[in-house]
Amino acid sequence: MTALTNAKHEKFAQELFKGKTADEAYQIAGYRPSRKNASRLKAKEDIRSRIAELQSASSMRVEITVASLLQEAGEIQQAAKEAGQHSAAVAALTAKAKLAGLWVDKAENTNRNVDPARVTDAELAAVVQADSGERASAPPLDTSKLN
Repeated sequence: MTALTNAKHEKFAQELFKGKTADEAYQIAGYRPSRKNASRLKAKEDIRSRIAELQSASSMRVEITVASLLQEAGEIQQAAKEAGQHSAAVAALTAKAKLAGLWVDKAENTNRNVDPARVTDAELAAVVQADSGERASAPPLDTSKLN
């Protein structure tokens, strides 16, 4: 079953699924407060079926855990190894490592926005040294500026 064709009924069913009372769900769906009508609508078969469908879909999502994904990736890895598909086996191994938190895709991007024309040679060398992790040599001397 898919969403109910009546938008107010669908909203009512979803609010009941979320744990609202029939009165609350009835008002949130856009109806004027009426305990009697809320109760009557809640008892309708299409509303009850829709709530059951939402609950079923929710329980299936909960069953997918990191452990179940690791198990499945392990099975895929084993099948790939047995089939001689080494790249697929490595991909499954990578997926397992990521799920277990042992593989972290991380890239550090540092943008200094340094205009070489506006800094001294020493300042530029310090920025280059900091970015490359290497020891920068002394800046070149301009002998024409010496006294």
